Amino acid sequence: MRKKKRTAAIPEGCEGLEIKVSSSTCTGEKVIGFYDRRTRELKYSELVLSDSDIKDFYEKYGVEYKD
Repeated sequence: MRKKKRTAAIPEGCEGLEIKVSSSTCTGEKVIGFYDRRTRELKYSELVLSDSDIKDFYEKYGVEYKD
């Protein structure tokens, strides 16, 4: 039996924010999170080790992934 993945609620204060992948200019390390254009802050960021981590982030919050 396969368990259905649960979607997490979008964190409070992040409703309506865009999801953005950001990478470090020094190390090239990538993170994904909710981007607030007003404050230029990436909230609830997570480390991205592969492309599947990006898709997983979208699925985690029940947002449609656009390639």
